[in-house]
Amino acid sequence: MKLATLKDGSRDGKLVVVNDRLTYCTEASHIAPTLQAALDDWDNVGPKLKLLAESLSHDAVPTLRFHEHDALSPLPRAYQWADGSAYVNHVELVRKARGAQMPDSFWTDPLMYQGGSDAFLAPRDPIRMRDEAWGIDMEGEIAVVTGDVPMGVSPEDALKAIRLVMLVNDVSLRGLIPAELGKGFGFFQSKPSSAFSPVAVTPDELGDAWKDGKLHLPLHVDLNGAPFGRAQAGIDMTFDFGQLIAHAAKTRDLSAGTVIGSGTVSNKLEGGPGKPISDGGVGYSCIAEIRMIETIEDGHAKTPFMKFGDTVRIEMLDGDGHSIFGAIEQTVEKN
Repeated sequence: MKLATLKDGSRDGKLVVVNDRLTYCTEASHIAPTLQAALDDWDNVGPKLKLLAESLSHDAVPTLRFHEHDALSPLPRAYQWADGSAYVNHVELVRKARGAQMPDSFWTDPLMYQGGSDAFLAPRDPIRMRDEAWGIDMEGEIAVVTGDVPMGVSPEDALKAIRLVMLVNDVSLRGLIPAELGKGFGFFQSKPSSAFSPVAVTPDELGDAWKDGKLHLPLHVDLNGAPFGRAQAGIDMTFDFGQLIAHAAKTRDLSAGTVIGSGTVSNKLEGGPGKPISDGGVGYSCIAEIRMIETIEDGHAKTPFMKFGDTVRIEMLDGDGHSIFGAIEQTVEKN
C-alpha cells in the first residue's frame, strides 16, 4: 500500500491512496482525513486503507491523476522526528577528517538526535536559506514511521511497530554544526526543516527488498542533474531500524506517527572510504562525505557545499526501474 498527502490549503493536507506506479490516486478522507489520524487508529483504519488500495488497483474506485508536485511530505508535521546515524562508516569519516578518534561504543550504541518536526518541507519545495556560508548540504536517508511503541521495547518487537517507509532529505548546515556541537548541547540551528518523499510505503509493498529491518536497494542522489550517489541502503548499515527504534524508546514511549531516520546512507569500498561514481564507486549521499575523503587524502576539501540555484534529487527505484516513493527534488533559493 502506498499513501500520500495532497495539498488542500490546510496544514495537514488530505490523505490519498496511490497506485503502484504513482500515476493515480483515490481520496481516503472517508476512512481517515489525514495520515496522522490513520496512524492513531491503525489497527482499525489500516485494513480499510488496504482494501481501498486493492480497489484502486482494479479501477473500482474514483481516481485522480497523481502529481508529485501536489504532494506534501506524507506527514507534513509529526509529533516526533528522531534521526539516527546507522551508517557508522559515515560517522567514522567525519571524525577522521577532523583528526578525532571514534569511541568503540559508536559501533554498539546508536547515535541519535531529536530534530524539528513542526513543519516538514514538501518534497518539491525549495530549500530557502539566507546565507551560502552556512554550508548547505543534503543528506539522503531512509526513514520509517511507527505506530505506538512502548518504553523498553526489544529490537525484534520494534520492527513490528513500523507502519511505513519513506525517503528523507535531512538538510544540514555544515558551517553551523561545529559551533553548536561545541556547546555540548546538540543540534538546533544547523538542522533546518527536512523533506520527505511524496509517497510513504508499507513494508510489505517492498517485497524482498525489505529484510531484517533494512531496505536493500540503492539510494539515487543526483546533484544538478548528475549522478552523485548510488549507495546501497542495506549494506554497511550497522544498526537496523528495530535497533534504532528500540534505542529511541529506551526511556520513553513513542507515539504513533513517530518518524525515525537512518542517517546518511553510506558505503565503504573494499574496507576503505567510498569513491565517486565517476571513479567506479557508488558515490555519496551528502556533500560532507566527499569533502571528508578529500581532506583525508589531499589535506583539504575541494567540493563546495550547495549554492543558490543548485538542485538535489533523491529517489529509489525498484528492480524494473520504477520509482517506489517518488522523488524529492529541491532547489536551494535565497530567502
